[in-house]
Amino acid sequence: MPLKTHQDEQPSINLTPMIDIVFLLIIFFMVGTKFTELERSMELEVPQVSDVGALTSAPQQQVVNVYGDGRIALDKEFVSLEELKSRLTQTHSQYADLGVLVRGDAQGPLQNVTTVLDVVRQAGISDMGISVRLAKNER
Repeated sequence: MPLKTHQDEQPSINLTPMIDIVFLLIIFFMVGTKFTELERSMELEVPQVSDVGALTSAPQQQVVNVYGDGRIALDKEFVSLEELKSRLTQTHSQYADLGVLVRGDAQGPLQNVTTVLDVVRQAGISDMGISVRLAKNER
């Protein structure tokens, strides 16, 4: 019986298929996350339930638009100051860390924006912001 005098090579591990699978999983989860964002932004009337409180985290910042003629829009729906205060108070009672972003018309009176900011503060919301643009430097 012949004896082996040399050792066979140890098998090497090929990592290429494993790296391919990792990249595919990363792409899968990135695309899946994008689809859930799109699904949430669709306008859809969902079924109603009784008032049981918030089950999810706070929504993105509420956006209040103040137009030059004094009209106020909350989430693309025109509201009065009283409606704005009641809706923000109700939302703030469900989401304590609710934030509001106020966007005012640059050509409109500043008083309209300050009135809306005061109403937001009266609704109990302390996380407020004002949307502005950077001016273009013309030289």
